[in-house]
Amino acid sequence: MNFLNLVRYQNLLMLAFMQLVFRYGFLKFQNIPLALLDWQYNLLVLSTVLIAAGGYVINNVFDQETDLINDPQKVIVGNSISENKAYTIYIILTSVGVAIGFYLSNIISKPSFASIFILIAATLYLYATSLKQIILIGNSVIALLLAFSVIIIGIFDLYPVTVGANKQQMAVLFSILLDYAIFTFVINLLREIIKDFEDFDGDYNQGIHTFPIFFGKEKGIKIVFIFSFLPLITLLYYINYYLLNLLFVTLYLLLFVCGPLTFFILKLWNTKSKKDFHFLSLLLKLILFFGIVSVIVLNYNIKYNA
Repeated sequence: MNFLNLVRYQNLLMLAFMQLVFRYGFLKFQNIPLALLDWQYNLLVLSTVLIAAGGYVINNVFDQETDLINDPQKVIVGNSISENKAYTIYIILTSVGVAIGFYLSNIISKPSFASIFILIAATLYLYATSLKQIILIGNSVIALLLAFSVIIIGIFDLYPVTVGANKQQMAVLFSILLDYAIFTFVINLLREIIKDFEDFDGDYNQGIHTFPIFFGKEKGIKIVFIFSFLPLITLLYYINYYLLNLLFVTLYLLLFVCGPLTFFILKLWNTKSKKDFHFLSLLLKLILFFGIVSVIVLNYNIKYNA
């Protein structure tokens, strides 16, 4: 159990779930060829999960002092798992993940794509060692990497089999993946900032210049409150412009994404305690989950209308 907590298994399950949903709940139902066989695609999921797990491990290594203040009961590195062992776990997870990525890149005859996995692993290491200490940069990097886990589906499963005859259809599907990637980025960016509010005390004592430390809690909440309207307004516009004729997915998004997002905004205004910020962080994770599941509803709604 200590190992599972070390690699943040809940977040890894969400990552794997997201990639599996886009493949088996959406792309598989389109009348298109896919570059990867099922077992090869599962290797792609495994690769991203392993690299992400390595990122969590190395982040825990460098976050020991901060975590002792923020949540001492959940500190693993230095307690149940030694720092040397954690480094070994990090190296194994990251190396295997990158190796799988190298193999898959050669499978689709795009060996240069292996650099994507190396770049992701290197970025996670840089985040743990330095980037997270730079206001908004660290938050944006983590949000961007999660969003890229959606885009990488198109890179490995759509792009290699895109030809003149299906180019337009593939472009539409890739644009849908891109829309979900943008949604994932914005919601996760919000969540990363909210987590900074939750970890305010530990970050302050370690001299880390996070968003709430730089702006102050009260002013920071007001800025995040205003920013939170952006995904809500954008999503409502998207529904009105693209999805209004699809009743099921429209109702789903209004009830399970826009509704909780509105509640998040209202709740945020009066949030002050660590417990409240933790609740908002979980709420955003739930919004992200429902947002991902909407691609299944979208798929069946399109077929139903057809």
